[in-house]
Amino acid sequence: MIADDLTSKIKDGELPPGSALPPQKELSTRYGVTLATLRQALKQLEDEGLLSQQPGRGTFVYPRVKYQLTSLHGFAEDLRAQGQTVTTEILDQSAGTPPDWAAELLGHDPALRLERLRLVAGRPAVHQLSWVRGTDLVEADLSDTSLYAALSSLGRLVNRASEVVRPGLLDEPVAALLRRTPGEPVLVSERVTYALDESALVVDRATMLGSAMEIRTERAATGLSLQWSRPTT
Repeated sequence: MIADDLTSKIKDGELPPGSALPPQKELSTRYGVTLATLRQALKQLEDEGLLSQQPGRGTFVYPRVKYQLTSLHGFAEDLRAQGQTVTTEILDQSAGTPPDWAAELLGHDPALRLERLRLVAGRPAVHQLSWVRGTDLVEADLSDTSLYAALSSLGRLVNRASEVVRPGLLDEPVAALLRRTPGEPVLVSERVTYALDESALVVDRATMLGSAMEIRTERAATGLSLQWSRPTT
């Protein structure tokens, strides 16, 4: 009953994304149940991706969005396709020399450094740092434009992407940008996007809040290839 009622209120917009639920004692009194029963219902909704329970802060309506591994799209495109309200804050868009982790694929020639913060329903969910081959897009307006579309407009077509998603811990200064506590578990995506000639076009590192994102994929006998490995420490 509790879970069904809260689910209806979330889906009807009575409890919008980002809103805080009343304290647990107040909710248990309102529903006429024990704290244990209430907490079981809240845990169910958290497991279903509708709520986020944050120790010391409370319980928030924070629906998890699905990140599709099988699609060759950017984060914003994936999320908007799910009906999510996504906005992008450009934190840095400048020419620079790629660091070692990007230079291994892009070389040491000047490249575009693009640092973005993705907000879902007005709340920070993804921090993304991209290094893009060349400096053609340094002056482009990428706040509401797909990076892939911008590259395509220059005749630099995307062929494929290789991506690894691994667990990580949130560190500064990304923690401050995402308004979370350092050391919180996160998902870290490392993606390399290739052009038609198999040269690397974009090298990405994205930090995704585990409480806000879930990984989805469709498996078939052929097509998607998943490799499982033990994380290095």
